[in-house]
Amino acid sequence: MDFLFLSQTALFRGCSPRETADMLQCLRAERRVYEKDRVICHAGDTVEALGLVLSGGVNIESVDVWGSRSILGHVGPGQVFAETYACLPGEPLMVDAVAAQRTEVLFLNTARLLRTCPSACAHHAALIRNLLAVTSQKNLALSRRIFHTSPKTIRGRLLSYLSAQALRENSRSFAIPFDQQLADYLGVDRSALSAELGRMRAEGLIRFRKNEFELLREP
Repeated sequence: MDFLFLSQTALFRGCSPRETADMLQCLRAERRVYEKDRVICHAGDTVEALGLVLSGGVNIESVDVWGSRSILGHVGPGQVFAETYACLPGEPLMVDAVAAQRTEVLFLNTARLLRTCPSACAHHAALIRNLLAVTSQKNLALSRRIFHTSPKTIRGRLLSYLSAQALRENSRSFAIPFDQQLADYLGVDRSALSAELGRMRAEGLIRFRKNEFELLREP
């Protein structure tokens, strides 16, 4: 286990590698590996542990009764998922968590995280504060998706999303965490999205290759 990496994540911020190692024992940490497209958590499941991505990535997806999929978000290395449901015992998941590639996940028992204990109580308060901050960031991410999917046109949604990514990276050149899944995230047809990207490139608005983008001029 890479305790130095874990101590640098948002959840364990402020904890040394040694302190992180001690807390993992207390939290009954369990490490699992999932191949690409494997469902980690199904909608309707109840969970008692949050997942922290060690490597790879996890897509948070919603699938309707007709099989149409919508990607609500992406969880990368060092980030967590299912934390809200793990904090609400018995609450069924409304979404699927799916491995975007070969992914390693560390599961942490949330009930033990929220309850102080003699072996790690000195660090539990910081861990709880970190979990609250992580949850707040997730709420912001969902708000951003609502913002990006509000425009009525595909170009409007693309410009909203790409502009936000450029501002976040403080650069007109950046990589996005999606490839083909970008259409699902924006709630549009993949062929239509591909066609619109082609038009925007032909007009000199953007340059892109796979998931790497560069904004060239104002629309």
